Amino acid sequence: MTDEMEPVDDATKYRRKIDNSLARFSAAHDELAAEEAKRKQRRERLAARPAQLLEQTRTRLQRVVHHDPADEPTRKVAQPVAKPDAEPEAVPEAAPQTRLQEKKQRRNERSIKAGRITAVALAALVFLATGALWGTKTWFNNKFNEIAALDENSSDIQDAAGQRGDENFLIVGSDTRAGAVPGQDVGDEDGVPGARSDTIMLAHIPADRQRAVVVSFPRDLEIKRPECDRWDPVKADYTAEKVPGEKITKLNTTYSVGGPRCTLKWVQQLTGMKINHFIGIDFNGFKGMVDAVQGVTVHLDKPVDDTTLGMVISQTGDVTISGDQALNFVRARHVKGDVTSDYGRIKRQQQFISSLLQKVMSHGVLTDPGQLSAFVTAFAGATFGDNIGVDQMLTLGQSMKGMDASKVNFLTVPTTGESNSRGNEVLIESKAAAIFRALIANGPMPDDKPKPNVQADGPQKPAR
Repeated sequence: MTDEMEPVDDATKYRRKIDNSLARFSAAHDELAAEEAKRKQRRERLAARPAQLLEQTRTRLQRVVHHDPADEPTRKVAQPVAKPDAEPEAVPEAAPQTRLQEKKQRRNERSIKAGRITAVALAALVFLATGALWGTKTWFNNKFNEIAALDENSSDIQDAAGQRGDENFLIVGSDTRAGAVPGQDVGDEDGVPGARSDTIMLAHIPADRQRAVVVSFPRDLEIKRPECDRWDPVKADYTAEKVPGEKITKLNTTYSVGGPRCTLKWVQQLTGMKINHFIGIDFNGFKGMVDAVQGVTVHLDKPVDDTTLGMVISQTGDVTISGDQALNFVRARHVKGDVTSDYGRIKRQQQFISSLLQKVMSHGVLTDPGQLSAFVTAFAGATFGDNIGVDQMLTLGQSMKGMDASKVNFLTVPTTGESNSRGNEVLIESKAAAIFRALIANGPMPDDKPKPNVQADGPQKPAR
């Protein structure tokens, strides 16, 4: 949280807006949790109440249908006083009910039955109404397409107990064209069959929520692929076929061959980290997320002109890009003047994701029901995953409130920087291992420099 007494510059104002927005976000989550607890108690009560009311109604109806005079209270008839030497008078029987009295009695009995039935109906309506409120959140959760990916009990995970409370997201951007229509400028399924992982990122948020680290992997990274179940991108499901492992191949083949589960398996083997969330994003629908928040602002020192995609963004400086521009901005691999190719694209992807996160978490989006609902709907329509839903996102957002955006560290897994004879990027295993050890232990990153020991009113002193 920011200090209200510190100088109020633009950065401070922005942080305060974020803090206030996340505070409201947290309050909304707490309110939702409290309402959910109340609804649970109400459902438990109502679950038993209809049966009780139905039994009472059944018993009452039985009494009405099988009317037994013995159930009626005994009527006492006044006996006349006997007179001496007088013949005893016959005791008059109770006078039969008149038509008016019988009609009144039937009406009363019908009213009682109607009251019982109405009570049962009201109980059922309350139960259905409670279910409708509960179904609102369920509707949002159901919009996410669940696909099996996680293996949280894998033997590849190192120090699982020490990673308790950490949130690790594997984010994969697929280049599948399934469902694409003409005019989207992404090609089609016939021209680009299958689905490869165009983007692979591992986002780590430690249990203390003091920072976030996003590690990107080049798509052409040379890897040893494990044995996997065959993935069918059209059906978005696994088949019974087993695909043998391969000693030398590109990273993006893990997704085309084995889908989310195979990609996650390789990442856990390399990193030793426990991945507890998987998010897949495809081209078809990606643009809707950007348009839902009315564009995302990126900073450009020069135009983005790609030899394959054409002029992506012609302006420079702080430019607010639309969904169409954003899609090409993160896809471009042959930008003029960029000799790094895939590394330049990774840098643009990281810049874009950072800007998109800031826009989504901004005061305007969080407090605008229309924009927020549109973004959630677009996000759900463009993504699929495992262990992703409203509860997880609310809990994560609440735990991260107050975290400065500057504490999100973007980096790329270390490579030699030059392609080998097979055209693949070569991983520097020792440096990569150091990064992932630091993430597992939630310690300083290998490139972090120790802060100098500086006294408040004197020169720097060497650390002891």
